[in-house]
Amino acid sequence: MDGFDEFIVLVNAEEQHSLWPAERDIPAGWQQVGPTGSKEDCLAYVNEAWPDIRPASERLRMAQARGDQHDTA
Repeated sequence: MDGFDEFIVLVNAEEQHSLWPAERDIPAGWQQVGPTGSKEDCLAYVNEAWPDIRPASERLRMAQARGDQHDTA
């Protein structure tokens, strides 16, 4: 058990997602996205919103290497 009742979903500049206890201050470099709720609800959001877990810079680099500069998802 993690000891926390409510979580939030955070995202950073690389579009990486994280669960964070709702009662704690959001760390520098992260912002809240998605729901506030149970761990299960927040994980469900992350699983849907973040299907490609590579950092944004890596997705962009790979898209540019393929010559597809519009495909960064």
